[in-house]
Amino acid sequence: MNSLYKVFLICILLLVWAFTACQAQSNDGIMSEYPAEKAEVLQTMEEITESVIAGDIDKLISFHAYGPKFTEFKQGAPRNGGEENEAFERGVFGSVKEAVKMDANDMKVAVYHGNVAVVTFHSDFHLQFEEEMAVVNDQISLIFVKNNQGDWKIVHEHHSPLNEG
Repeated sequence: MNSLYKVFLICILLLVWAFTACQAQSNDGIMSEYPAEKAEVLQTMEEITESVIAGDIDKLISFHAYGPKFTEFKQGAPRNGGEENEAFERGVFGSVKEAVKMDANDMKVAVYHGNVAVVTFHSDFHLQFEEEMAVVNDQISLIFVKNNQGDWKIVHEHHSPLNEG
């Protein structure tokens, strides 16, 4: 067998091996489905909604993993952290007299490696305050991480207006 033919075969084998390795990596954790974890995240989302409807602000806050890694983007303002998010949520949701409507439309849950989840949806929230009804139609992204106790905690929130077009 001549050496050019051997080099050609080795190159083909390396290409096949590299392609297979890339395919395996792209499907390992990133493209994999995690149905049990997705169900857990959806249950957590339901519990978050229930806490708002019930006016249980402490429970709502408990779904967050506040600390130095927590971040939030809200309505085009500069990034803030956990202290600001908690103060805002306690102030706003603590003032709600009735959560008339709490729809999360077009929700998508993507789980990665079984312990990170990105939840995106379009909110259609109707919140009754003393004399005012607030309607919140936002694009919302929530990033959850599963902690050592198996609970899904929010580590990032992003809220921006939904432009209906």
